[in-house]
Amino acid sequence: MDILNALVAFANFVLVPATAYGAQLALGALGVTLIYGILRFSNFAHGDTMAFGTMSVILFTWWLQSLGVSFGPLPTALLALPIGIGVTALLLIGTDKLVYKFYREKKAVPVTFVIASLGVMFIMNGLVRFIIGPEDQRFADGARFLISARDFREMTGLDEGLAIKSTAALTLVVAIIVVAILFWFLNKTRTGKSMRAFSDNEDLALLSGIDPERVVLITWCIVAALATIAGTLYGLDKSFKPFTYFQLLLPIFAAAIVGGLGNPLGAIAGGFVIAFAEVTITYPLKKVLSYLLPESLAPDGLVQLLSTDYKFAVSFVILIIVLLFRPTGLFKGKAV
Repeated sequence: MDILNALVAFANFVLVPATAYGAQLALGALGVTLIYGILRFSNFAHGDTMAFGTMSVILFTWWLQSLGVSFGPLPTALLALPIGIGVTALLLIGTDKLVYKFYREKKAVPVTFVIASLGVMFIMNGLVRFIIGPEDQRFADGARFLISARDFREMTGLDEGLAIKSTAALTLVVAIIVVAILFWFLNKTRTGKSMRAFSDNEDLALLSGIDPERVVLITWCIVAALATIAGTLYGLDKSFKPFTYFQLLLPIFAAAIVGGLGNPLGAIAGGFVIAFAEVTITYPLKKVLSYLLPESLAPDGLVQLLSTDYKFAVSFVILIIVLLFRPTGLFKGKAV
């Protein structure tokens, strides 16, 4: 019985939150890896693109809520999601026309695009803070739990309860649907195949009659969708704060590089690797060990490898290790 209680406690505080967080990082890393693979630069504005997309969803969610519109047990934000994606796509396309297209026509080196994306990052960050403010914003409604700890204890008779937030379950379901649609689009549609061809060999793709501007336009639209969905799911599961999305840039890039920058499958795997590493290393194991060890050996302290304040340091350390020993990532993406 104690072993079951330990497993439930571990699932409650590590497995479930890490799975939801991993899905959110995977969607964010997919956006980064698409830009790197197709447009050939590292977009440091991606975290703030997620913030802008989420902000757009929040504003439209509040508007729908003020009209008395709801989505039953599901968050109303899902109804506002298509509008948020559309607004974010317009922003990214406009940014490309104003900033990146100039450097693309000049055949600028990748580091120039990176520096330009840093400027875009600061502008987006300031824009989001100006519109919605720097404070925490909560916009989740609908059912809070898929299963509560009390219900789980009553069903199983265990001392430890397992609580699964509806937003965590929603994150996983939406992420699976989005990834399935994306892979189908890239592998089965003519447009997706042209994007892959452009990514593999730009000169050969141009000789084949592929329109580069159309590829760029579609790429930004897909990135807008991925960034807005990832940001909204993260905001629903935790809360929305612009600075948090700025900080998310590190684990998202770490996920993309660990999996193999430029490799969509690697981005997904990297997202879960980073998420489980962060959550497991910063989780205090006292409760789990109290169930597994005799009472005389039960720990007095938290038994925590690192404080949660150093969560993002885990991403940084993993990123450095991968860059030193396997710069192409787990799935052999393009060398960084």
